[in-house]
Amino acid sequence: MQRFARLFEALDQTTKTTAKVSALTDYFLEAPKPDRLWTIALLSHKRPKRSVNTTLLRTWASEVAGLPLWLFEESYHIVGDLAEAIALVLPKPQTSSTRSLSEWIGMLIKLTNDDEETKKKFIISAWAELDHRERFIFNKVITGGFRVGVSQKLVTRALSKATGINENMLTHRLMGNWTPMDTTYDALILQPLDNEDDSKPYPFYLAYALDLDFDQLGPVGQWQAEYKWDGIRGQLICRNSSLYLWSRGEDLMTARFPEFGPLATTLPHGTVIDGEILPFKDDNPMSFQHLQTRIGRKNVPKKIMNNTPVILMCYDLIEHDGKDIRQRPLQERRILLESLLEGHPENILRLSPVVPFSDWLALDGIRQNARQLHSEGLMLKRLHSEYKNGRKRGDWWKWKIDPLTIDAVLLYAQQGHGRRANLFTDYTFAVWHGDNLVPFAKAYSGLTDQEFLEITKYVRENTLERFGPVRAVVPNLVFELAFEGIQASTRHKSGVALRFPRMHRWRKDKHPKEANTLQDLKDILDSYG
Repeated sequence: MQRFARLFEALDQTTKTTAKVSALTDYFLEAPKPDRLWTIALLSHKRPKRSVNTTLLRTWASEVAGLPLWLFEESYHIVGDLAEAIALVLPKPQTSSTRSLSEWIGMLIKLTNDDEETKKKFIISAWAELDHRERFIFNKVITGGFRVGVSQKLVTRALSKATGINENMLTHRLMGNWTPMDTTYDALILQPLDNEDDSKPYPFYLAYALDLDFDQLGPVGQWQAEYKWDGIRGQLICRNSSLYLWSRGEDLMTARFPEFGPLATTLPHGTVIDGEILPFKDDNPMSFQHLQTRIGRKNVPKKIMNNTPVILMCYDLIEHDGKDIRQRPLQERRILLESLLEGHPENILRLSPVVPFSDWLALDGIRQNARQLHSEGLMLKRLHSEYKNGRKRGDWWKWKIDPLTIDAVLLYAQQGHGRRANLFTDYTFAVWHGDNLVPFAKAYSGLTDQEFLEITKYVRENTLERFGPVRAVVPNLVFELAFEGIQASTRHKSGVALRFPRMHRWRKDKHPKEANTLQDLKDILDSYG
């Protein structure tokens, strides 16, 4: 644990990519293999199942620290991070520990089915032999909130330096439904690709938001335009008469979408299609809200399948007849994809339509009307482009429609977390319904640090009521909120739910009475929902 704690500190104290890769490389060369495996898992968001809930952790920490629970809770809200708050209030350790990261995690996993008293005894004894830095890591692992500024790409790069294995091969090996409980470091990292599981997906190729002028893109004849859909990016894999469906987040979703199962016998062996899982009914995409009714389920009842049928909007073909064709140009892969889909009914596999255009301005007009088709905008792909790994600039661009906006009044504020723990950065906004303000959205991004400081000062000086960490404030501040979509919702008092709301700007020029109304929101819903 001491070695891993030093690694975490090194990663947390720098923003330089080279320094992070160097720290990771040294760790992968020195640490025991079980610790290397768990480190890869933690940095890949493959955390062990939570063995102790946070309510118990807060209670036990307050007891050990000799603090009343209310005082610990207030301290937690100021610190903004439970793992750190616990590590700060606990007394100094009585002994030291030489247990490794993998040993501690193994003990936590075994704790899952124990009774509360056994869990309490173990956690308190662990705190007693870990120093502040180790306690923080230990608490992070327990709560499942382990995060550090390291991408999967940096982990892969460091592993490549430590092992001498090509980065692309390692990226491929790290994808999939593995956990440290069912594999080893050697099997995961050192095993040749020839022995890979048939279910393995390819790394996804991701696009950058378009930030170039039209003249920098070059002739329109070099590009293919498609609609950008709001679903779940996925890879449909058919190998040896078995079918697998992976999300971009490396989640195996085959059981959640059983409609695709019959394709195992109709698609050729060695077929991998990149596309978008979309809720689709009456020849039109449905909202992402409908898809959410299926995301968290391992088994989907027929009623939900009937209410929310899905398709795969097929973008690309990246394996054909068992051969990796990612290096071939897009226009060739597109021809092969079209040929493949000719023999399949459109009720489950649909070819992403190419958007014809004669010049960039005409395409911009098409983009601006994309919301009418329940699309997020356009994708631009260079016809000669390969299918690359990860987010690369130059050949694939996403060109989203301008967001919807509405002016709203700040009603509630809550302190943030981490470096924002001393600032009020998490806000609840409301619109007018007659003479009353109705809450309808929460947002915490989009403003500058200076603006957050100003608002924090306002919140502290204009608090009307406190509800735990939440403060009701005098409703005088108006903000323009931007959002990507809107749906009807029975779960919200306002009757609507926004997709990706964020603060576009602080409208210091507006009086709160000039903010929008609930009817304005419903009008937007009628137009675009």
